[in-house]
Parts: sequence; C-alpha cells; structure tokens
Amino acid sequence: MISRTFAFLVNFFAVVAGATLVWLMISVITSVLLRNAGLQPFAWLFTSAEYGLLYMTMLGAPWLVREKGHVHIELVTAALPNKARRIVSRIVAILCVLVCVILAWKGLELFLKNIERGDFDTRAYYYPRWMLTITFPVSFGLMAIEFSHFVFGKDLMHSGEAGIHE
Repeated sequence: MISRTFAFLVNFFAVVAGATLVWLMISVITSVLLRNAGLQPFAWLFTSAEYGLLYMTMLGAPWLVREKGHVHIELVTAALPNKARRIVSRIVAILCVLVCVILAWKGLELFLKNIERGDFDTRAYYYPRWMLTITFPVSFGLMAIEFSHFVFGKDLMHSGEAGIHE
C-alpha cells in the first residue's frame, strides 16, 4: 500500500511538472506575442513562469531519478568489471542519498523559517514564500527514497554501457 501510494505521488508530481512545462510554453509565447504587438505583458505572466521553472524542476526530479533520466556519466563504470561496477554504483547511490537528505533537511529549515517569518515574494503579487520552499524538502526527500532503491534494490543506477542509448 505504501509503495503504491509513493509511486502514485511521484507519478502525480511528474504529471504536474509536465503540465507546468506546457504552461511555460504558453506563457513565453503569450509574452512574445504581446511584446510584438506593442503591448506590455502581464507582470504575473513572467512571475508565474519563474515559479513554474522551480516547480517543474523540483516536482519532476524524483520521477527522473526513478527512470534513470538524470544526468550521469557511464564512461568510468563501463570500464569496470561487473563486481567493481556494482560496488561503485552503490557507493554513488549512497552519496546521492546523503546529499538529498542534507538538502531536504536544509530545505525543511528554510520552509519552516519562511512560515515563522511570514515571508512573501512581492514582485507581481504577494505570494507566500513557503509555497515555493516547500518543494525543497518534498522533492529532495522523495529523491533520497528513489536513490535508496539503487542502494538496496537489485537495479543499479549505472548500466555499464558508455554512450547514448535511446
């Protein structure tokens, strides 16, 4: 049950990230068309695109980790024997988990500080800053869990095949 709920959450965030990418395209095209027509684009249009970049990146990242869509270099692991590659891949995954846990912790501290202070982003409109920083502990926490699958599971992060495989 927990595994299915977790998978649903990661997939849901990936869908939200994809929808945000569509919004970014629409907002940029709209801004360009308005400028070319000699009109001033809406201030909220630009701000929502900025927020969208953050949400898209943070919410889509755990799914990318699961799908091995994140950037990593196979050049070294491809040259290693199978046993050594397995060890190196698990060590890299452990380091990824540690980094994500630290960033989730620091993101949680920032999120709580934003709530405590009542911080707002005040560019185009008043937007509670915690609504931006909540993405840090959530996303990095989910990524830590996803990377831990490469530490403890059968699947490795590294295939041992150098080059582009699409």
